Amino acid sequence: QVQLVESGGGLVQAGGSLRLSCAASGRTFSTVAVGWFRQAPGKEREFAAAVTWNNRNTLYADSVRGRFTISRDNSKNTVYLQMNRLKPEDTAVYYCAVGYRWGNRLEPTDFDSWGQGTQVTVSS
Repeated sequence: QVQLVESGGGLVQAGGSLRLSCAASGRTFSTVAVGWFRQAPGKEREFAAAVTWNNRNTLYADSVRGRFTISRDNSKNTVYLQMNRLKPEDTAVYYCAVGYRWGNRLEPTDFDSWGQGTQVTVSS
């Protein structure tokens, strides 16, 4: 089993930036992908970005492409989500997760282990 701990959330004004971190430990050798999802109040959890464990491929939701960048530091087993030009509609709890498949479209059901989430609030 993989343990995930997110950090880096907070309150920021629209147009600002935040960097989220997801530290992974445990049985990571079978991991294929690490993803970031987000869930706003009253809404379903939605995909934001993902990166393959070997750091060769990335995938972004249309709503964040060009503003968010996902990356992995192999030496630290940590995945980052750099979020720039934040908008109030980016406000949500952000979760990282690890999964064992990759594709052109990723859903929460493609991921097995989840972190506890970190709150991101963007004020207008």
